Amino acid sequence: MKINRIRLTKVGVWHYVRLVYRSVLFILVVIAYLRFRFREGVPFTIGVERMPVTIIVVWCIYVIEMIARFFPCSFESPGCQKQFARNYIKTGKTDIVVHDNNATMLVALIWIVFNGIFGMLHMMGILDDGIMIVLCSAYSVCDMICILFFCPFQSWFLKNKCCSACRIYNWDYAMMFTPLFFVSKTYTWSLLLLSVALLARWEITFYRHPERFSEATNDYLRCANCTEKLCTHKRQLKSLWKQIEEYTQERVRRLSSDQ
Repeated sequence: MKINRIRLTKVGVWHYVRLVYRSVLFILVVIAYLRFRFREGVPFTIGVERMPVTIIVVWCIYVIEMIARFFPCSFESPGCQKQFARNYIKTGKTDIVVHDNNATMLVALIWIVFNGIFGMLHMMGILDDGIMIVLCSAYSVCDMICILFFCPFQSWFLKNKCCSACRIYNWDYAMMFTPLFFVSKTYTWSLLLLSVALLARWEITFYRHPERFSEATNDYLRCANCTEKLCTHKRQLKSLWKQIEEYTQERVRRLSSDQ
């Protein structure tokens, strides 16, 4: 079976690094929730507040990630970097085209309703603060899965060609921390407020400088200028998976014929 070598850019490597530590954090959060909730019989927030260093470290990681988004950075995806003036490369055209702009309101509505259900269950006492934090951690892993493997927002709603052209790329932290709205703690609301500020900055920039968000007017969004190359990476993963399936089918066929 021939397996093509997958080469990642530094942006792609950074995505995988985040996927790993967010996945590890999610597993640890679930374990901690089960321990505090069912073994020690205390609320999750009380349990983790006994470990202030842990809260500070996790809080700092996400705060640093979000603050970095406010500034140009070569390690971040072009999807979130297109908002900056230095990444606006004029094409010479003036016809601004953002095909997926109308779908953004639908995505926002679906997300609000979806999380509103969890919020209602929380207010009814069915879900506690710990579950909302577990949900938030799960979202953080799903965020990286959307970037690296499959994004339902891209495939089902926005129909954009890739993350670089994504209209809502910088919504990710606000969407990730939405469940924290229902957890009244300083360390949770501060993360939520910073993520909302990041989203507001993104939307203000979009409405003031829509030309930066359109491939028709910004050459930075052309495939030739991409520093991420995740589309190539995704195609290689699909090809690898297909080769594995073909190899498995061939092995099953040979085993069946030998019997």
